[in-house]
Amino acid sequence: MIYTPSGKQERQVIDLKENKGQATAPKTQPFGKEAFEKTENTTIRWLGNSGLFMNSHGTCIMIDPVLIGFDMPLLIDMPITPPDVPHLDSILITHSDNDHFSRETCSALNAVCDTYHTTNYVAELMTEEQINGGCGHDIYDTFDIDHIHVKLTAADHAWQNELKDQNRVFQFEDCCGFYINTPDGSIWVVGDSRLLDEQLHMPIPDAILFDFSDQSWHIGLDNAIKLANAYPDTNLILSHWGSVDAPDMEAFNGDPKSLEGRVVNPKRIHVLAPGEAFELRRINEN
Repeated sequence: MIYTPSGKQERQVIDLKENKGQATAPKTQPFGKEAFEKTENTTIRWLGNSGLFMNSHGTCIMIDPVLIGFDMPLLIDMPITPPDVPHLDSILITHSDNDHFSRETCSALNAVCDTYHTTNYVAELMTEEQINGGCGHDIYDTFDIDHIHVKLTAADHAWQNELKDQNRVFQFEDCCGFYINTPDGSIWVVGDSRLLDEQLHMPIPDAILFDFSDQSWHIGLDNAIKLANAYPDTNLILSHWGSVDAPDMEAFNGDPKSLEGRVVNPKRIHVLAPGEAFELRRINEN
């Protein structure tokens, strides 16, 4: 059973079609400058794949936005493109893979984005790309963006070290997640990662940007279920699925149907369309 973003116990009508065996996200809901205006709450919007946009009382951030320049065909339309972004207080980047760190997107937004926060390695790449405002951090560092408090969390995704002829040894600290606290609740962007024991013992988040890719350098479906059920009331915003036309790549081929009957309290599973608004609230107040 898949539920509406409001959490009501009813089946959501979604446009899941088969595309070469791939589940495809619901039809994009475009948004524009109105979504960046000052609000009285915190709204999050999935941007497709692993991207996220958050407006918390007028403070606007994006995490891993790939709005232009992706080098693989897509199954979705982007809900917004850089010329329609009026201002961002910050962009957060979890790691250097091009489906998370889009050099073209970050460069296109550089004139309207105040700061970038990421790992030390990705900050170095930003400097090479002449993307101004890149702040590199260690894992577990914290920083504030106005009233939003952010902590880097650990991630295990150094897949490049399994390839031959690499000119760099990737480090554990090159990838991260972000635990984000707002006045209205918390959302944990886990990032691409194999399951780590510490990820099962976090402060209970109100929402998780939930990767359920069944791939060895991602969490894997069984471990995604384990993570979800470690936080049985937390809202799950499905990500890293239904966006990229890559039928032979497991990392892009999650299917919400695979979660049915396995996730405790299934009404918290949210299959958002790219661009669809979701109001972040504390789960103990719902």
